[in-house]
Amino acid sequence: QVQPVESGGGLVQAGGSLRLSCGVSGRTFNYYFVGWVRQAPGKKREFVAAIRWSDGSISYADSVKGRIIISRDEAENTLYLQMSSLKQEDTAVYYCAAKMDASSAPNNVDAYRSWGQGTQVTVSS
Repeated sequence: QVQPVESGGGLVQAGGSLRLSCGVSGRTFNYYFVGWVRQAPGKKREFVAAIRWSDGSISYADSVKGRIIISRDEAENTLYLQMSSLKQEDTAVYYCAAKMDASSAPNNVDAYRSWGQGTQVTVSS
């Protein structure tokens, strides 16, 4: 069982950039889908992006395409989320999550089983 640990959240002005990191303890990320899910106050969890660790295949939510890049450092067993052109609607707690289930779609939030504690991203006007 992997245990993701996020870092890098904070307060940023609209139009700014932020990079989130996610390291893992326990088993390596290999054979897992690993991704980012966010939850804004009063809203459901929302898929942001995910990467299939074995081959680097990437999926993005339509709402973040062109503004957010997910990447990984295999040697460091770390996942990143580079966010730019941030909008107020990007304000949320961002969770790093991992799943073993390769049969479900990467954007199936309910299929993720390992979750980090979350990191707050606040975008001000």
